[in-house]
Amino acid sequence: QVPLVESGGGSVQAGGSLRLSCAASGYTDSGYCMGWFRQAPGKEREGVATITSGGRMLYPTDSVKGRFTISKDNAKFYLQMNSLKPEDTAMYYCAARPRLGWEYYCPSGANLYNYWGQGTQVTVSS
Repeated sequence: QVPLVESGGGSVQAGGSLRLSCAASGYTDSGYCMGWFRQAPGKEREGVATITSGGRMLYPTDSVKGRFTISKDNAKFYLQMNSLKPEDTAMYYCAARPRLGWEYYCPSGANLYNYWGQGTQVTVSS
């Protein structure tokens, strides 16, 4: 088990910023994948950003490119969200799993991750 705890969600107006944090205890192995996902009501969970332990980032969702940035600092991971839009409103989750040796980037499919945080709500009003 890898406990993951998110924080930093909240309510902002369109154009505002939020920074989500994910504390990942128990990750002493250097080969891991960490991802941020979101799920809006009635929609499937989608990958927002992933990062390897070596710092390779992937942004699979076009709508967040240039606005969201994933980063890490030892066992903490972050999602900086700028220029927020109402359509960014969702529950945001961090997730983790060991990185497979052949993976250059971490995958963005939610079904590929083993460990999940409890989620943090982000609400953007117009």
